[in-house]
Amino acid sequence: MGLPFLDSFSTVAGRGVWHADELGLADAQVVATGHAALDAELPGGGWPVGAMTELLQATPEAHVWRLLLPALAQAVEARGGPVVLVGAPYEPCGAALGAQGLPVEALMCVRSDAPAARLWACEQALRCAEIAAVVAWLPQARVGELRRLQLAAAQHEVLLFVCRPESVALSASPARLRLRAERCADDPAQIALHILKRRGPPLAAPVRVPARNARMSALLAAARVRRQLRLQPQASVTPASAPSATVVRIDAWKGGPDALDRLAVVV
Repeated sequence: MGLPFLDSFSTVAGRGVWHADELGLADAQVVATGHAALDAELPGGGWPVGAMTELLQATPEAHVWRLLLPALAQAVEARGGPVVLVGAPYEPCGAALGAQGLPVEALMCVRSDAPAARLWACEQALRCAEIAAVVAWLPQARVGELRRLQLAAAQHEVLLFVCRPESVALSASPARLRLRAERCADDPAQIALHILKRRGPPLAAPVRVPARNARMSALLAAARVRRQLRLQPQASVTPASAPSATVVRIDAWKGGPDALDRLAVVV
């Protein structure tokens, strides 16, 4: 009996086959990042659920909330459980997070300086059915430890974000998605996202997303106009040139400039 021609399998074999020069499809659920330019470059159009996403940064607090807030707010609304923060370098500003859709009561913080304790807390949180997402700062985690977290996230279909220093960019990682975030040198109002690992071809240029939300941008624009008026009292500024914004002053901020993403609230 003769063997069948390869062409007879072409239609069936082509299903589920990923070509390295094409952006892969998501093989599981995804959550939209809230940044259209980034969604367009991710398999399935969002953060993978039940898989590890690794975020590399020069400083541990940089850009985390700006990138993850939309997805975390969606996860809390969909699952009803909290977001677990493991080893967060600074206490987040509840007023700023709440203004962007993530209520402070939906956060559960685990504090520990011991790497083993952070890993244990992260793994236990991933095994809880009520948890909406886990964001962990694990600068000293090894590949085997990260692989165990990846398995736990897959078994329980939880959003998992692991923040690590950019110095580990060349090391192996079991993360499904890996990005390096940095402030754009030519435009401080933008974040440059280098996608180091994804199911798709390498990117020729980083993805750019706004470093601030629309309300913060309006606040800073209004502040620039006021500063211009103070420095140039004789200059006239037309009303059309000034953005429309109402600034709410929060005198309770005493944390100083190092507080994590202590964004002003503008309504």
